[in-house]
Amino acid sequence: MKKILTPLFFIQAVGSLFAQTAYIKGRVSDSKSKETIVGANIVLDDSTGTTADLNGNYLVKTTPGKHKIDYKYVGYKQQTQTVTTAANDTLSINISMEDDSKQLDIVVVSAGRFEQKLGDVTVSMEVLKPSLIENKNTNTIETIMEQVPGVNMIDGQANIRGGSGFSYGAGSRVLLMVDEMPMLTADAGDVKWSFLPVENCEQIEVIKGASSALFGSSALNGVINFRTAYPKDEPETKITVNGGYYDRPKRSELVWWKDGNPTFGGVNFYHGEKIKNLDLVLGANVYDDMGYRQYETEQRYRANVNLRYRFKKVKGLAIGVNANTIRTQGGLFLIWQNADSGAYRPAGGDLSHYTTYRSNVDPFVTYYTSNGGRHSLRGRFFRTTNLNNTDQESRADVYYAEYQYQKHYKNDFTWTGGLVYNYDEVHSGALYGTHYSDNASAYLQFDKKFFKKLSISAGIRGEYFKTDSVETRENVYLLMDQSKTIASHSKIKPVTRLGVNYELTPVTFIRASFGQGFRFPTVAERFIKTSASGLDIYPNDSLKPESGWSAEIGIKQGVKLGNNWRGFVDLAYFWTEYKDMMEFTFGQYGRLVPPNYGLGFQSQNIGNTRISGFEVSIMGEGKIGPVSVEALMGYTYIDPIQTDFNEKVDTARNSSYKNILKYRYQHTAKGDVQLGYKKLGFGVSCRYNSYMENIDKFFVEAIPGIKEYRDKNKNGDVVFDGRISWQLNKTAKVGFIVNNVFNREYVGRPADMQPPRTFALQVTIKV
Repeated sequence: MKKILTPLFFIQAVGSLFAQTAYIKGRVSDSKSKETIVGANIVLDDSTGTTADLNGNYLVKTTPGKHKIDYKYVGYKQQTQTVTTAANDTLSINISMEDDSKQLDIVVVSAGRFEQKLGDVTVSMEVLKPSLIENKNTNTIETIMEQVPGVNMIDGQANIRGGSGFSYGAGSRVLLMVDEMPMLTADAGDVKWSFLPVENCEQIEVIKGASSALFGSSALNGVINFRTAYPKDEPETKITVNGGYYDRPKRSELVWWKDGNPTFGGVNFYHGEKIKNLDLVLGANVYDDMGYRQYETEQRYRANVNLRYRFKKVKGLAIGVNANTIRTQGGLFLIWQNADSGAYRPAGGDLSHYTTYRSNVDPFVTYYTSNGGRHSLRGRFFRTTNLNNTDQESRADVYYAEYQYQKHYKNDFTWTGGLVYNYDEVHSGALYGTHYSDNASAYLQFDKKFFKKLSISAGIRGEYFKTDSVETRENVYLLMDQSKTIASHSKIKPVTRLGVNYELTPVTFIRASFGQGFRFPTVAERFIKTSASGLDIYPNDSLKPESGWSAEIGIKQGVKLGNNWRGFVDLAYFWTEYKDMMEFTFGQYGRLVPPNYGLGFQSQNIGNTRISGFEVSIMGEGKIGPVSVEALMGYTYIDPIQTDFNEKVDTARNSSYKNILKYRYQHTAKGDVQLGYKKLGFGVSCRYNSYMENIDKFFVEAIPGIKEYRDKNKNGDVVFDGRISWQLNKTAKVGFIVNNVFNREYVGRPADMQPPRTFALQVTIKV
């Protein structure tokens, strides 16, 4: 019996030894701000690990003994700890991480749907910080986008590196995203810039080039990702009050007002707070603008809330909802009466008056697993209701859902996969009619870093689209060889992307990328039937989707001035081609009856196009001596042409005999510099657009004053803005802002005179 018990006792003892466990836990935070660092990587013995949860906490299960722990996060110096754990015990280690001071470590998420250093991404990107938005007294995001190198705003439509022109408020080749989900209307597929909560902006990220593989249709020309903020560890409340007026233009005959200059003003409110495990953000905006153009007033009321609950008992699990709503009313100005006394007066002596309601509700669930994975389920309901006095009312609903799984591995490998479903409903009378759309897609994205220097990113997406009874019908070719079709009239549209980035030195990054893009026509482009300011717009239900690709090579060089100023100089050469590009084109589309005899505009596939060019930009921040300096500037040159240009056909509808796409600026330059010394701040912005070579011939021949105005103004436009601020104490700051300092007279698109000089006073209270 004793001989039997001894081996059993030995086996039990060995089993008990191997059953012993130990734990390591702690909190990861920023060494300066003391804020928690969500998503920091904790790697144990170069093999296993976890990520910090939404509270910055982590827990690792291991065995008793000696271990090495690495703490990593984008933009911070890696920390390594060697510890000894005891059996059935928990070791607590709190880590304060320091930022990596070698370069300007701006962290972005849009390039690969996860946190990356700006220098590591494989595409061209620009980043707008909340400080610039606040310093320029931004009342709508549309105005601040004008400061981004390579981006032009033409009557509310974003245009990146000449990828878009002017499409009369329908369709967008630039995908606007709010917190990584599309925010385009279901009817016109356009952007409502005033809807974005300026008061709750963490960062705006701009991707230049085709991004459909990551984000789907309408990302043909690029992506603008507006990221809202969640509260920091300490509660914060901010109130901003601003008010100002429009100065008299240089030419006295342009003045239409009699009882004093038109004024504008508004109030922004923001409050963010952590209440135990609940993150709460509240925001609101009230704005009133009398308008510098006659009858074009605007009044809006906006409110938003972000809620996120972080479960204490289920580590890594959070649920929440974000919501935003706005009511806007005013008048819509389209075309001037003439270039002289009527430049600020609407054609016909009146304009349409509108009231719009827009709301979105975004529920979500996220779960960080203990092995570095993340599950995300997000949804969005977005409703737009347009009411007006011209029988052009509509209601458009977007229902969006996305599941995403992302896994980070210890060897710098990340893969991301997702499923997306989008359902749209459009209800309108004579304007569009009633239409229904379905859009489903699946995507995969792979990111790997080799030798800590070479980053490779690859992605693929398949997209299905249906409007009413019309489905996707695409010929799928073998790679780029269009001589061999592998699927005829496929219901799935595949797109791919590939990018590389090589860290030549610690501050020099060389990149190259290729991405495909596509865009399905919107309900407005296919079915709109309306008249505005005497212009008839006709439907085209046979409109085909447009597709294309973009490629670029670039180099990003880190620079350092003194001991504390760091930044990047970025140089890129890009090449973009589009197939079946859609543009509104003037022609005879209706019956030959008065008063317009069937003449008007219709969205058409104009053919194949190519846009090539180069861009140089500079971004930096820090101190030079006792002065803080923030800078964002750049120059962009484009050569936008139609590759199948037909001189007889195309010159009949375009104002220029040159083969150049309409409504593009070949040369643009942007610059913004903010200086700070003790409590004083000073900033200046500059924007240059060259002469718009080509527009619709109809505008030149039929709209009073356009031809004469264009003949007199062929040197382009330079506009300067200035600002000065004073920090009164820890909580209060006052600023004085002058836009269009030299009262420059200039137009955006034809018959659209831009504002004269404005003066504004801004007061900000932070507690």
